[in-house]
Amino acid sequence: MKENKPQKYTYPIVVEGLSVSYGNKRVLSNVYLNIESGHTYGLIGPNGAGKSTLFKSILDLIDYNAGKIEILGQDIDKVRTRVAYVPQRDEIDWSFPANVMDVVLMGRYPHKSLLQKLNAEDHEIANQALKDLGIEHLKDRQIGQLSGGQQQRVFLARALAQEAEIFLLDEPFVGVDLTTEEKIISLLKKLSADGKTLLVVHHDLSTVEEYFSQVILLNQRLIKYGPTAETFTQELIALAYGAQLNVLHKTGLLKG
Repeated sequence: MKENKPQKYTYPIVVEGLSVSYGNKRVLSNVYLNIESGHTYGLIGPNGAGKSTLFKSILDLIDYNAGKIEILGQDIDKVRTRVAYVPQRDEIDWSFPANVMDVVLMGRYPHKSLLQKLNAEDHEIANQALKDLGIEHLKDRQIGQLSGGQQQRVFLARALAQEAEIFLLDEPFVGVDLTTEEKIISLLKKLSADGKTLLVVHHDLSTVEEYFSQVILLNQRLIKYGPTAETFTQELIALAYGAQLNVLHKTGLLKG
């Protein structure tokens, strides 16, 4: 089934008054965001800050207590094929009997009707995504046989093959080698330069200024968001991380 034509919108992602609880525990409180296209946003905050919960709310994968979310001016169900999601690696069943090409081709299925088969164009798009990530030589390998960095590249290739406008990446640099990290950030910068919208959950604060043009500081409530130079300051980081700040300095995750 084809999706409706996109409505006019000012921001690709609009979050208004989002609040989420798990049982009696409030995870997000009254979050407001207007996310602009053509930027890579670093979603920054301590463990338990609600970063993954924000993603799952945007994708309508969980219920939320209050608020409204618009994606490309519409409800997510009307534009889902235009949103690509790369989950944390530990959420993926790596024993699943699929090879690399099988996984990347999954990015094409949202564009197909129930009985419609993949065609030569779909395979061409998938092959190009593999090349963009430098893993075309792995296309016949079972995903469980890959290194952590290779696995992460596979799921990024799947997101590329989807030809989405919005990319949500949950900790894409965890468990990858330096070469893969450099490959990923180069790709993300190219996508944002092409006008795509990217939100990236990130934990290594020492690379935030280098990697992201915009930052969202979150700790159950929104601390601040906007251009990195204005948002990623010692004062605001301290508000977000509180008692964890000294630990971040000692471990080298925070410069200065």
